[in-house]
Amino acid sequence: MSKADLAAIYREYIVCLNGRNWSALGQFVHPDVRYNGEPIGLSGYRQMLEGDFQTIPDLFFDIDFLVSEPPRVGSRLRFDCTPIGLLFGLPVNGKRISFTENVFYEFRDGRIEAVWSVIDKAAIASQLQ
Repeated sequence: MSKADLAAIYREYIVCLNGRNWSALGQFVHPDVRYNGEPIGLSGYRQMLEGDFQTIPDLFFDIDFLVSEPPRVGSRLRFDCTPIGLLFGLPVNGKRISFTENVFYEFRDGRIEAVWSVIDKAAIASQLQ
């Protein structure tokens, strides 16, 4: 798979997330997906994402930059949102915040098999003070 092909698949995956098109998630995510080293499978991955959208009703994944080096993709995602209640253990409680996520994906057979995610919690905490 070429760099351009893998980048295109990733961008379609982000469209799927932003559209909350859960029925199409399996087109992009492998049934045996792992998240930060933990095997959670497609159903666990979907539950995680659905939970994110419940906590952050206006969640929108904005690709800041993307690097494709098959079979891996690296992306910096930007978020500008208004979470309700706690977010990553922080009491956001409806305040508008901005933060980033650095995330790496490994693909197998054209689908995401592993995800490694680091969210800038310090940026969130600094906005709450």
